[in-house]
Formats: sequence, structure tokens, C-alpha cells
Amino acid sequence: MAFQKAVKGTALIGGGAIATVFGLSQFSQYRNKHGTFVRVQAAEAVTVPIKNDFPTREQQILALQTTSEFDVLVIGGGATGCGCALDAVTRGLKTALLERDDFSSGTSSRSTKLIHGGVRYLQKAIMKLDFEQYKMVKEALEERANLLEIAPHLSAPLPIMLPVYKWWQMPYYWFGIKLYDIVAGSQCLKSSYVLSKSRALELFPMLRKDELVGAIVYYDGQHNDARMNLAIALTAARYGAATANYAEVLRLLKTTDPASGKERVCGVRCRDVLTGQEFDVKAKCVINATGPFTDSVRKMDDQEVPNICQPSAGVHIVMPGYYSPDNMGLLDPATSDGRVIFFLPWEKMTIAGTTDSPTDVTSHPIPTEEDINFILNEVRNYLSVDVEVRRGDVLAAWSGIRPLVTDPNSKDTQSISRNHVVTISDSGLVTIAGGKWTTYRAMAQDTIDAAIQAHDLKAGSSKTVGLQLQGAEEWSPTLYIRLVQDYGLESEVAQHLASTYGDKAFEVAKIAQVTGKRWPIVGKRLVSEFPYIEAEVVYGVKEYARTAVDMISRRTRLAFLNVQAAEEALPRIVDIMAKELNWSEQKKKEEFEAAKKFLYYEMGYKVKSDQLADSSEISLVPSDIERYKKRFHMFDKDKKGFITILDVQRVLESISVQIAENTLHDILNEVDLNKNGQVELNEFLQLMSAIQKGHVSGSRLAVLMKTAEENLRQRVVISVDRSGGGL
Repeated sequence: MAFQKAVKGTALIGGGAIATVFGLSQFSQYRNKHGTFVRVQAAEAVTVPIKNDFPTREQQILALQTTSEFDVLVIGGGATGCGCALDAVTRGLKTALLERDDFSSGTSSRSTKLIHGGVRYLQKAIMKLDFEQYKMVKEALEERANLLEIAPHLSAPLPIMLPVYKWWQMPYYWFGIKLYDIVAGSQCLKSSYVLSKSRALELFPMLRKDELVGAIVYYDGQHNDARMNLAIALTAARYGAATANYAEVLRLLKTTDPASGKERVCGVRCRDVLTGQEFDVKAKCVINATGPFTDSVRKMDDQEVPNICQPSAGVHIVMPGYYSPDNMGLLDPATSDGRVIFFLPWEKMTIAGTTDSPTDVTSHPIPTEEDINFILNEVRNYLSVDVEVRRGDVLAAWSGIRPLVTDPNSKDTQSISRNHVVTISDSGLVTIAGGKWTTYRAMAQDTIDAAIQAHDLKAGSSKTVGLQLQGAEEWSPTLYIRLVQDYGLESEVAQHLASTYGDKAFEVAKIAQVTGKRWPIVGKRLVSEFPYIEAEVVYGVKEYARTAVDMISRRTRLAFLNVQAAEEALPRIVDIMAKELNWSEQKKKEEFEAAKKFLYYEMGYKVKSDQLADSSEISLVPSDIERYKKRFHMFDKDKKGFITILDVQRVLESISVQIAENTLHDILNEVDLNKNGQVELNEFLQLMSAIQKGHVSGSRLAVLMKTAEENLRQRVVISVDRSGGGL
């Protein structure tokens, strides 16, 4: 009876909602039907010539210094800022862009990696009859289709499963997901469908079976966010925009309008962060596209202006790929505190997130243990009891700050829509705030439209719908095969290069070093378990990378995938960049330390030592303690109470095993909590206790010592590769 009532009620609500949404969608159907034609027409309408390559950073800085006046100057090198630069320059406007850090160094590289309309926003739009939220979802779905088309090498459709554990939820969720398809119209990627329990478990075998009724699968897009952001910036540069990273805006320049007597923003004073040189950049229009830092730039214009942004922190974690199928995501629509959690395959790993909580604005957000454990607990609720969700399997963790537009008095960031707003101050500063990654192009179009009108600039309509981004023009799904055949690259490396650089992958392959092996012929990996090669570091410098952090986090994505692997690759990355950028030994040391600090605090490496330290209460049974003490004393022959590299080397030599001294140093350093160059018995017992609890996994020292104990009798080679264990 209860089930029948639920279905009837849901049918009434859902049926009414479908009718409403269908009616609202009619006005856009003509455009949807002719979408491809519009895209081709818009792209062909660009009259600005595109260069075969983009200028060097030094040439870009020179252009900023020597150009008497730009039409448009954009502050901010995230997705929206770069989108504004691309929109402006393709309309024929003389365009400049300044970013004080690296392109995509903030929120734009720390997303959930989805290109989506927002299922939860559609739910709110229907339940609250909120037409503004509906329009936002509609716009986002249109932009999703465009983004998948203009950068197919960096993006792809992704099926996402919504598991259902109560019968009455099946029709409710089905109606909601079908509404999502209907709103997308002809731009629906693939139609959603219902799965039986057995079929759901077949596609997602690690799913919790108990009480599972079935599942619904729908489609959204997924992308490599930092590389997408960079592709937008590089495309703008090829069209002639003077774009520069590490160019910090110090203050706004103003002049008095002779007609009105009012002060007008006419440019900025900026500083080249790499050289310290300061200079002015003049422009008819200055655009503030600084995401979470929107209000700080607005206050450069007017100290009394009220805040329009309320920042929200979203934490994500990365776990080994075996936690999810290769091509199926998972949506938890209602977590224990009402938030939504995504569980997605990405770059052969698994991303889980995000949280949503008020935060302070900072350039260096840090993931908290509380947020990491919240995500892990939610993941446990949906995975089979056969899958042990271990804290130690967290390979990386990061926090991103979403710049939500809100009333300054609002406290609940979860109820805030990501609608964007464009404001123009009395002095002419144009600000674009809010929005979401997926709608960056539409946001940029609205911003440049407003700038043209407010500053009487001479330009036509936007040309960016259907405008292909860097690497997309000659990309095809089989491009990687040519890389394998023509250059002798490993298939995995070739696929990675094709999906990262598109048709520019050949430029990377051309500079790849010969391996000296029978196969692969070229392409030396930075670390064994990831397909990143040394040639990408050289090419990354060409793509404006100027720090080791740029390379490990945004040109490659190593820091986001596995912080230990990123740290392992650092020495070689720094050496290659030093050669390309003429770094001194002191500069190399500074870059190495800055990158380690970044990994330690911003990418979750700190939690590794914290997990060991937090496990100071050794919870081992007496028999285990005695067993581990015996293992430890095999290495500590002198009963000193600690072991050093020399102790480990002595044991390894006795079983005819050789491991490089620097590798041994790294292995011991992972466990050496007080950093005194030795591992004490208590530290070793803490490690073994933490491993038993699941707080730590993949410890190379634990594996080495256990294997050495066994090999004293068997004399088998010891492997010291990372086992995939995490932080």
C-alpha cells in the first residue's frame, strides 16, 4: 500500500514536472536541431588569423610592456578568465590576460573533473519551481555538448550509476533522471536506462549487494580540467592574446573622464613574479575573473564595496583504480548530511568527492582529515563488505575553493546556486563571478558582451561556439596508433599523449629520448607506474610551465594521482627544467623544496605522517608485538633500539640483494617520524599497528622487512616498487 502511494505521488509530481520542463524546453528546440550548423557557422566566422604556434612567455611579457593600449585586459587565468580572453580575441579585440600564479593553479584544476548540467540543481529547480536554476541547468547542458565537441581529446561521455536500495525510490529517481535527458534535448549524450540488481552488480561488482533493488545509469561528461584550462589559454595565445602567467596585478590604474569628471579604470600596475620587474598595462576595459579572489580585486577599485562571493571548500580524494570499474561512475544522491558524493574513474584511478563547507579564501587550501574521513565513510556505505575501504589507500587529496555567488548574510552554501553574475562598477571595472566549470564559455560570452556595451568597444558577436581548442583539430580516437607505429612509443604512453595533447602529441613524441631498449624505442618514463615521459617536461616548459609545481600538478597530473609518485619524479623533473630554464643549483634546491611543500600540505602528503603519529597508541596483541620485534631485531643486530641504512644494507647483502642507497633512504624516511635518520623500534611497531588498522598501506619498509625475513631462507629477489598503497 505504501509503495503504491509512493509511486502514485511520484508519478503525479514527476508527470507534472515532465510536462512543465517539456514546455519550457520548446523555445530552444529549433536551436538544438540546428546545433551542428550553428557551431560550424560560428567557428568559420572567426576572421582573426590563428598562428601555428604560440609565442614564448618572454615574447608575451614584451607584448604586455610595449602595447600602448589593449581593448580588454583580463585578470585571472582560470577557466573563466582564459575563456574571456579567447572570446575577446576571436572577436578582433586587442586582448591581454594576467595570472599571478599558473594557469589553472586555483579552483579550475581542483574540480570533480565532470562536465555536467547538475542533476541536483535540476531537482531543486523542479521542487522549488525555480526558473533561474532551470535555466542554469539548461545552459550547462548546452555547454556540456559544446565542450565535448571542441576538445574531444580532453573530454568524453561517462556513464554514472545511481544505485537504488528502496523500491519506492526507483520511480522517483527514474523521473528525475529522465527529466535531465529531456532538458538536454537533442544534446543528450545517451539516454538513461534502468538496470536490474544482477546487471548493476555485473557492471559495478564492488557495489554493496544487501537490499540493492536495481540502478539507474545516466550520462555526463568528464575531462582533464587543468589541461582543458591550459588548452583554452594556449588557443587564445595562438589567436594573438598576450597571456602571461606569474604576472601579478598590484593595483588598478585610474584616470579622470573629462566628460563626466569620474574616475575610470584604465589598466593595471603589474609585476613579473619571476623577475620582479614592474610595469603598467593600459586597457580600455579591465575584467576581474579571479574566482574566489573576486572581492579582493573589487576592493582594489573600491574599498567600501560589499562582498558578493561566499567561498565553499570542496575536498576530493584519489584512490587506486580497483575501487571502481574502468568506465562507470557512481552517484550517492543523499549522503548522511544531505550532500552529494561522486565516485568516478579518472586517469585509471578513482576520484571520490566532494564536500561542501564554508571556508576562508586562501591561495593554498589544505584538505582536512575530517573531510577525508567523511568521504571514506560515505564510500563504505555503497561498496561491498568484501572491499575493505582503507584510509591508507588515499593516494592524494586536495581542496578546491568554489566561488559561489551569494547574499553576504547567507550561511548555508549548499543552497546557493552556481549562477554567474556580471557586474560593472562606477569606474568601469567588469566583474564576472560565480558559475561553474562547464559554463565557462557562456560566462565569458556574457562578460565580453557586457564589456563591449559598457565601454563602447567595436566588436561583433561571440565566435567561440564550436571553436576547436588546442590539439583538437586533427585528433582522432586512433591517433595513438600512429604514435606507436611512427615513433616506437609504448601503447599506454601513446594513448596518454594523444588524450593529453591531441594532435600536438607528435611534437612531444619528436623530442622523446631513445630508451636504449628493444621496446619501447623512445619515451623514458618519469615513474614506472604512470605513462608520463621525460619529453613532457621539456614540452611543458614550452607550454609556459615555470615551476616544478606547474609540472607535477598541471602539465602532468602526477600530484593529483599519487603524491608519492610525484615526489619520486621530482628530482628528474627539476633536472630537466633546470636545463631548459638555466636554473642555478640554488634555484634547483628551492624548486625541489617548494614542490615537496606543495605535496605535503596541499595534496595530502602530510596526512601520511599524521596517520602514523595518530596511531601512537600501539594496538597490537602481545603475540604480534613479539613477532614484529623479532623481525626488527633481524636488522638491529646490535640491539641499539633503532635501524639505519647500514643495518638494512647488511641484511640485504647477506641474501645477495642490492638496492640503491638513495632508494633505501627514501624507504626509511617514509617511516622516520622524528626525521633523525633512523627508524626506532617504537616507530616500526606504530607502522605495523597502523597497517593492521588500515590507516597505512603499501609501506615499502614493511614489505621489505617481511620479505627479507622470508628470503633469509628462500633467497628470492625483493621488490621495492610501490604496491599502490597510499597516504
